[in-house]
Order: sequence, then structure tokens, then C-alpha cells
Amino acid sequence: MALRAVNANVGFDSCCRSTFVSPMPSKSRSSREHNSFVFRCSQVSITESENSLIEALVGTQGRGRSSSPQQLNAIERAIQALERLGGGVPDPTNSSLIEGRWQLIFTTRPGTASPIQRTFVGVDFFSVFQEVYLQTNDPRVCNIVSFSDAIGELKVEAAASIEDGKRILFRFDRAAFSFKFLPFKVPYPVPFKLLGDEAKGWLDTTYLSHSGNLRISRGNKGTTFVLQKQTEPRQKLLTAISSGVGIKEAMDALISLNRKSGEEEPELEEGEWQMIWNSQTVTDSWLENAANGLMGKQIIGKNGRIKYVVDILLGLKFSMTGNFVKNGAKVYEVTMDDAAIIGGPFGYPLEMDKKFILEILFSDGKVRISRGENEIIFVHIRPDALR
Repeated sequence: MALRAVNANVGFDSCCRSTFVSPMPSKSRSSREHNSFVFRCSQVSITESENSLIEALVGTQGRGRSSSPQQLNAIERAIQALERLGGGVPDPTNSSLIEGRWQLIFTTRPGTASPIQRTFVGVDFFSVFQEVYLQTNDPRVCNIVSFSDAIGELKVEAAASIEDGKRILFRFDRAAFSFKFLPFKVPYPVPFKLLGDEAKGWLDTTYLSHSGNLRISRGNKGTTFVLQKQTEPRQKLLTAISSGVGIKEAMDALISLNRKSGEEEPELEEGEWQMIWNSQTVTDSWLENAANGLMGKQIIGKNGRIKYVVDILLGLKFSMTGNFVKNGAKVYEVTMDDAAIIGGPFGYPLEMDKKFILEILFSDGKVRISRGENEIIFVHIRPDALR
């Protein structure tokens, strides 16, 4: 049991040396889907297949634990496409691009997943990394669970060697907790020397991008891993929202990148948008929260139509519709004047009217940041675009 706990934690890997910049607004999406891309802010070239994987990963939480079956299928298809095309760095284990610290973005969950993997890897509050240093006198692969900058980390180390151009062999030999509030390390209680062959494993790198930004690996437990040297900015925001840590910083960084990119101003795009975070503390009245857009979905329709939908209970829904008119760059005047409680084909009308200004701070067709009534900041995702 103890070895399996460490094995699953060491079986991850990925790479990203430069910052990914948010995709262009939806008007440019068709050209983005059929070409290679060079994002000006980071000067990183991303191929169509790499972009497909990055796009599929946006919105994953718990590094895959909370993903829908549709999203998992999209991620697996994108991974297989990159592996099948074989356009990555040849003999990745001999490349300097594999060296360094990688952050785990996504992993599958086979039946052999360890208690450590189930406990730590699926929790967004913890950051999970792997350090790969093969071109040294003491080649090593180290897996790290960072609890927070204030608390510390768990580091599990393995002596490593290169078997061939793709495979790294490793043997666990030491592990310890490093807590910021203690002047010494706390040993991780696993007797590696007594485990023999059970302390061994291997990790294949099946794709390493030429930019040194992205890596796909498969481990001896049958697990697939996607890692980056630096997390894609949208994913940073969604991870921050899931963990409740660093939301403002991640949001400001994403908006800033969008401004620096020089792309067209973001618009209020059609589709169903799920509200996942807002800066307003909810009140005791669910009706007030729903009417303020602090719950449920926002549906942007054709011809300037907008609708809020909130599932209540027992099949009942709160619905509120209205209109929006563009009034300058990124700014919309919104009027909501038709509210009701809906139950099947029946509705009970409610007397509610709201007028407010909605400003779009960032939108790429998948993730949207906006500022609404009373300066409330909203983050919405479009679930159908995340599949």
C-alpha cells in the first residue's frame, strides 16, 4: 500500500517553459482552429493539435476528477492525436527541454490510483509538480505536493536513469514533508529500501512540444499525465476559483494579457453561460440572488435577448428575461423585465424589473469576466464550449 501511494504520485509529467496567452476572441476562432498560432505576448508557437489539447483542458477541475465524460473524451482524443502525429521532440529524455519543474494539469484515474493520488492530486487547493533532472551526476525525478506557500510541501524523490529516448526508469529512495513553521524536515514514513522491486517504476514521455511548453507522459500504473512548465492563464483562474486562493490575481493577469494582445474588444457572445464565481456575498434571499445573476445560467440569445435561469427544486426554475443594447466598446445596457417561476408548462409571473450596465472585461468564447450592477465582478464559463 505504501509504495502504491508514492508510485502514483511520481507517475506524472509535463512541460511549459513560456506563458500561454489566452486565445483570440470568437471572431478569430475559425482561423485559429485551422492554423499554427503565434501569441504575441509570449512569443510561443502552438500547433493546431497542441491548441486542441489546451482548449480541451480549459475548465478541468481537480486535474480531471470533476470533468464531465464529454470533456474527458475531448481531452483523450487530443492526447491521442498528438501522440499519433509524432510531431514532438524526438528522443525527449535526451532533450534539455525535459529538464526542470513541471506542473500537473491533468491525469487519468486508473483503478490502481494510490491514496496519495486520491487525496492530493484531485484537490485544486494543492499544487502538484514534478521536477526532472536527468543531465546531472545524480539524475532524479521528484514529485512535489505544495500545500501552500505558507504551509509547505511534500517531496517524494526517486533516483532516475534513461532507458531509451522515451522511457525514464526510477527507484524511490527518500521523501519528506517540509513545513514552513518547522526548522527541520519530517520524514515520509515509507521504508523504500525494504520494498525492493516494488519501489521501482517507469515513465514514458509520449509527447514533448518543440517549444518546451507541454508534455504528455504515461506511467507504469497505466496513468496518463499532462503537465506544463507554466499553467495556461485561463486554467490558472479556474483553478484559483476552485481552490478559493488567488482569484483576483489570476483574474487581473488574464485581463491584462487580453489587453496586451491587441485583439478586438471582447463581446457578449451567444450561448449558455454558467456563473461560477462572483465578488458579491449572497443574501439570505435566493430570489434576490437569482435576480441579480448570482446563481445559475445566463443565456445570451439572438437579437439582443438575455435570460437568467436558476434551478430551484423539484423541477421548478426561476426565469428572468430581458434585452441588451451595446453602448460603446465592451459596454451593454441591460433591461430585465419578465420574471417567473416555471414548473413544466406552467409559469407564475413575478413583478421584477432591473436595469444595469454590463461591461465585458474578458471573453474568449469559453471563459468570460464581466462587471455588472453595483460593480459586481462575474466569471462565467460556457459548458458546451468546454467539451
